Amino acid sequence: MTEIWFYHLQRRPLERVLPTLLEKSLERGWRAVVQARTPERLEALDEILWTYADESFLPHGTAREGDPASQPVYLTEALDNPNGARLRILVEGADVAEALDAAGADAYERIILIFDGDDEAELTGARAQWKRLKEQGRPMSYWRQNDDGRWEKIA
Repeated sequence: MTEIWFYHLQRRPLERVLPTLLEKSLERGWRAVVQARTPERLEALDEILWTYADESFLPHGTAREGDPASQPVYLTEALDNPNGARLRILVEGADVAEALDAAGADAYERIILIFDGDDEAELTGARAQWKRLKEQGRPMSYWRQNDDGRWEKIA
């Protein structure tokens, strides 16, 4: 069954956290799909993944480039999984249950919902998703950033 991890951003923004998570996914041999809710967010993430480090970039694509099956990281607003990803990362309050329903309960090794603790709408939405998924008996973990920006497993 798919593991569901909630990542509560408190010290570092999504733009700094996402590349690290994607690098770790690729090191494991997993492909990843990143789902946002707006084209503006996808465009911003696309740019960040090309420029987040002077010495590196993350190979990725969007529907604009075509050939999604060849992309190790695919950025989308849709519920699709065109690159056969084992990891799905949701941002902007995208819905975990919708992603699971669209792909099937075992389609992914892990789904990560990243939410901004300073954004009241994202925080409220993440809490509601946690409660709903917990009631369904899904395997879940809750991670938050400590004062050094490192991730601590809280639940």
